[in-house]
Amino acid sequence: MTSKKHQNIYIIGAGISGLIVALELEKNGYHSTIIEASDSVGGRVKTDVYEGYQLDHGFQVLLTSYPAAQKYFNYEELELQKFLPGAVIYENNTSSILGDGFRCFDLLFSTLTTSKVTFGDKLKILKLNRILKNKTLQDIFSKEETTTLQYLKNFGFSQKAICNFFAPFFSGIFLETTLSTSSRMFEFVYKMFGTGYAALPKAGIAAIPNQLKNKLKSTTFLFNTKVASVEKGLIKLSNGDVLGSNMTIIATDSSSLLSNRKSTKQEWKSCQTLYFETKKRTITKPLIGLLANEFSLINNIFYTTSIANNNSSEKELLSVTVVRDHNLHETLLIKEVIRELKEFCGIDVLRFVKMYDIPKALPKLESLKYAPTKETIEVNDSIILAGDQLCNGSLNAAMLSGELAAKVALENLNS
Repeated sequence: MTSKKHQNIYIIGAGISGLIVALELEKNGYHSTIIEASDSVGGRVKTDVYEGYQLDHGFQVLLTSYPAAQKYFNYEELELQKFLPGAVIYENNTSSILGDGFRCFDLLFSTLTTSKVTFGDKLKILKLNRILKNKTLQDIFSKEETTTLQYLKNFGFSQKAICNFFAPFFSGIFLETTLSTSSRMFEFVYKMFGTGYAALPKAGIAAIPNQLKNKLKSTTFLFNTKVASVEKGLIKLSNGDVLGSNMTIIATDSSSLLSNRKSTKQEWKSCQTLYFETKKRTITKPLIGLLANEFSLINNIFYTTSIANNNSSEKELLSVTVVRDHNLHETLLIKEVIRELKEFCGIDVLRFVKMYDIPKALPKLESLKYAPTKETIEVNDSIILAGDQLCNGSLNAAMLSGELAAKVALENLNS
C-alpha cells in the first residue's frame, strides 16, 4: 500500500466542509491539498475589513447549540458575542420587543405586553418551546415534512403571529418569503435557538473558518485556483493543468465538475446585504429588527456595533438584509432601502457603505436530512462529495458532511 505521505489527496473548496475534511484527514496522518477558487478560506462564510468596519458577507450567525460546532470550535477563542433571545418588530410605524423572557428577564415585560402577537400565541410559543426542547434531532428529521407555513397553521398560531413574527424572522433565515421551507428545518432551527444562543465572533463570522485553518498543520492550500472538471484519478484545472489524484473530495457544488451531474444543477437562494453608517442606534441592545410588512424590501436589520467588534470606526454600522425578489439595480435598491428605513423604522442614514449581492447564499433543497449518508456522498472509491447542499443548508450540516466525507475517504484509502 502507498505510504500515507505519498497519497495525492485533493479537497476542492476551502469552505467549512473542506476544512473539516482536511482536519479529520490530518488526525489520521494524511496530508491533503485544498484547491480554492478565491483568495481565502471560508466559502460562503467570509468577512471583509472595509473603511474601518468588519463586514460579513451576508448577515450570518453561529447557533451555539449546533452539535458539530460544539465539537469543532473553541468558543472562548472565538470571543463569541451573544444576541439577546428576541427581536424588535416594526409594524405600522410602531415597534415592540418579543423575546424569551424566561432566559432574558430584560425582555419579559415587553414580551408580555406586546400586541404584535395574541395572548394565545404567547402560550403556544411556550408550548412549542417545551415540545422541541424534548424532541431529538433524529425525531425532527424523521418526521413527515410539510411547509413551515402549514406547520405553523397546524399548530394553531394566528395569522397575526405568522405575519408579524414567524414570517419575517424565518424568511431571514431560510431566505425565502413564503415559508415554503421544510418543517424539519423549522423545528431544527427553532430548537437550536431555544437551547442555545445566536452569536458572532468578535472578529466577524470569518473567525470561524480561520480558526479551523489555524488548526491545520500539514495541509497545503492552492488559492485562486479554479477546477474545471473532475474524473476518477484526475482533476482538470481551468488553466489547463491536470493533477493526478488518489482521492478527491469535492467540498463544493459538484454539478458543474462531474459529467454525470451536469443535468441536475444545484439551485440556490439569494439575498442582498447592505451596510449603512448611522449617527446613533435606534436598537440599543443586541437584538435583530424585523419588518412585519409583506411588501417591504427589507427583511431584517441589525446594528453590528451593538456587540463587541474590531471596528476602527467609532460610528454606528447597520446591516440590512433584503430577501424579497426585485428587479432594482444597486442605485435604486439603496435608495428604496434608505426610504424604508426612515418610513418603517425611523432610522436616518448618514451614508451607504457597501452592498453584498449573494446569488448562492443557501442551497434550495427538498426532503431534508440531518446529515448525508455514505450512499449520497460516494461517487466512486476515489471521489467523495461534501457540503451542506447534501442534506440541509446550515453550518452544522456543512461540518457533518465534511466529517462523513473524511470518514468514507479514509475507509477507501485504507482498504
